[in-house]
Amino acid sequence: QVQLVESGGGSVQAGGSLRLSCAASGVIYAINNMGWYRQAPGKQRELVATITSVGSTNYADSEKGRFTISRDNAKNTVYLQMNSLKPEDTAVYYCNAYILRSRWVGNDYWGQGTQVTVSS
Repeated sequence: QVQLVESGGGSVQAGGSLRLSCAASGVIYAINNMGWYRQAPGKQRELVATITSVGSTNYADSEKGRFTISRDNAKNTVYLQMNSLKPEDTAVYYCNAYILRSRWVGNDYWGQGTQVTVSS
């Protein structure tokens, strides 16, 4: 069984920073892409940022320059450093990863979500 466990969410004032972490555990052969998505109340889940196994990154336009995604392959962990937070960043943030349990078997996994609340 594979699990993604997020941590680091919380409440901050506008302009503040938070760092989210997501650790994968279980039977893991390799991890391909990892990423962060978010879902605000009444809205669809949207991409925040992704990172490949070799460190290539992709960001949603609204996060470029404010958020930084990184990963530690030795720890099977992905991070999201969020700076200059805005009230519109308020959402539940979800970790996502494509994890190979063997050379031929892979699945898409999601974490349980962590709440980020930014007050004005």
